[in-house]
Amino acid sequence: MEQRLANKWRLTVNERKFIETALLSDLRIDGRRPFDYRNLTVNFGKEDGSAEVQMGHTHVMGFVTAQLVQPYRDRPNEGSLSIFTEFSPMADPSFEPGRPGEFAVELGRVVDRGLRESRAVDTESLCVLPGRWVWAIRIDLHILDNAGNLVDAANIAALAALMTFRRPECSLGGEDGQEVIVHPPEEKEPLPLILHHLPIAVTFAFFADENSVVIDPTHHEEAVMGGRMTTTLNANGDICAIQKAGGEGVLQSVIMQCLRVASVKAGDITEKIKKAVDSFNTQRALKKIKRHPSSIPMDVDGADSKLREKQRSLVDKKATIPSPSENVERETKSLDQQQTKGK
Repeated sequence: MEQRLANKWRLTVNERKFIETALLSDLRIDGRRPFDYRNLTVNFGKEDGSAEVQMGHTHVMGFVTAQLVQPYRDRPNEGSLSIFTEFSPMADPSFEPGRPGEFAVELGRVVDRGLRESRAVDTESLCVLPGRWVWAIRIDLHILDNAGNLVDAANIAALAALMTFRRPECSLGGEDGQEVIVHPPEEKEPLPLILHHLPIAVTFAFFADENSVVIDPTHHEEAVMGGRMTTTLNANGDICAIQKAGGEGVLQSVIMQCLRVASVKAGDITEKIKKAVDSFNTQRALKKIKRHPSSIPMDVDGADSKLREKQRSLVDKKATIPSPSENVERETKSLDQQQTKGK
């Protein structure tokens, strides 16, 4: 393939021999066993429908958007799902800007086949008005760093973004009841997509005439491998798709062994994705909680008027009550008058 041939030119003869000799001893250059995955981390952005996946040094981001469009004539009650990939030269010098290469087209097809042919997304729930308006879901996959096994990383990024995406809620109105009204998030809570299952892509690399098989190949291992196979399974062990990307043929017994290993790996990756999505949903719910003050609201203007009335009444009372000196003067005057009368 184009990408694999480009990597071959950057490896020296000694590096190639070292990788091949280590694989014959069931050892890998990064210290992993043949059927061990690299460290997988799933992060989410601030907006719904954005996910960032890191598998070792491989870095992929996925974004999901939705748009109201007219449905296909043969499927008037179903929405659509499309996948687009973007390869940046910053991710790998072999990626050229402009027209997508063979590897970019293959990556999009493998991820698209695992999602659409397995009916993972309920497209009937995307119908707003049969025959007129449906939701078209678009997944954009951005390759930020290529360190090998882009198919698995892109597949996980697409699934994580789909699980956290929320589409606006719609209702029918107007005089004839055929007008679609899209409600903003402030009016009605957006709705999540319905996913029946999670198809997980697991990639195998074959070396030395298929005598050595490894999972999750790195960038250097892809330059040495003689063939590659991607199997897409869900946590129940159902096979959704199998992609054999050229190279030498593979025996049936080897394929069955790879499927058994992929079934176990698909269950483990599904649990990691669900845990990451659950933690994101809890944080999202906490941010939307409206915190009300515990104290009872008071009428500030009414309180001020009452205080003013009390102050005025106190002032009036003070004005009517005589002071002690005035009382003494009145008593002395009354005594003098009594003495004069007695004389």
